[in-house]
Amino acid sequence: MTRKSKEKKAEVSSRITSENYSNFFYTFDLGCASALVSADFELVSLDKTNPKKVRFVFRREPGIENVVDEYWADRLEVKARTFFDNVKMLKNRIYSE
Repeated sequence: MTRKSKEKKAEVSSRITSENYSNFFYTFDLGCASALVSADFELVSLDKTNPKKVRFVFRREPGIENVVDEYWADRLEVKARTFFDNVKMLKNRIYSE
């Protein structure tokens, strides 16, 4: 990772922690994060401060909790290919940064 990308990552992390915590939705679950991306919610960053797991940070928008509830209740409907492509995209982001 280059120095510039490390600085940008630190800048995004500090901005998120300095802003109101309720402006963001956080999850450690890859499937839930993939469902949110598939439902067109904005992924703001990946928080890798814990070396054993990644926290996905989304901008809190109306309806995000409903999508998460639908996902956990196994009632959320998204296109299978879109979901799978988003799983791969998130894994690539986890391991490439």
